[in-house]
Amino acid sequence: MNRNKCPQCGLVNPATNYTCGRCGASLADAEATVTEFAPAPTETEPKPVKKRRVGLRIGWIVGTTLILLFTAYMSLLLTSEELPYEQRQTVKAAIAVLEQKGFTRQAFVLNHLVQYRATDNWWNGYVGHHVAYAATNFPFEVITLYPEFFDVAVDDTERAAILLHESHHLFGSGEEAALEGVWREKARLGWTVGKYGTTRVWANTRDLTATAVPKLFACGADGHSDCMR
Repeated sequence: MNRNKCPQCGLVNPATNYTCGRCGASLADAEATVTEFAPAPTETEPKPVKKRRVGLRIGWIVGTTLILLFTAYMSLLLTSEELPYEQRQTVKAAIAVLEQKGFTRQAFVLNHLVQYRATDNWWNGYVGHHVAYAATNFPFEVITLYPEFFDVAVDDTERAAILLHESHHLFGSGEEAALEGVWREKARLGWTVGKYGTTRVWANTRDLTATAVPKLFACGADGHSDCMR
């Protein structure tokens, strides 16, 4: 705000005065000698309210999802029974076959990240399934092994083939991919027609694979022979 200094008596007058308030002299020729500045308004930085809200919402969603997944996982274990010690040893022997044959990634997951159960949990009971050797609950890494896994499979190699199939499900693959994966790798595993061609597990797997992945049985003179011999 500007103020005018009287040239006659030196009184500083408001800028709105035309004459000096002391001596009455004209202020028309007075210079604006005193200037006062009002502080300029400062801009405050916007608070990151929206960012905090978004972060809290994401954290809440992630936390809730983890709680729900953990609850579902525990429900699978609580509604089924654990394998007895003898059967757990049989599973370890089959996994050892996979590891010896170079299926190290599958063996690691099967050995360290899977919970094996002897009876169906509520999910398996709700979904239902045909007669099977095993069933996998993805993404919870829970495998149910049925009596046929221990009684019908003739040895550890054949049980390793079943676990190899289930390992595909553990990684998120569907039934068709699991069947194809095992059939392509059966020779590497040592599960061959020459030794296992007459077993129930071989016959069941071959029939299922031929139906799901017919391209694997379109070789030979008749066009219906196994392409993965």
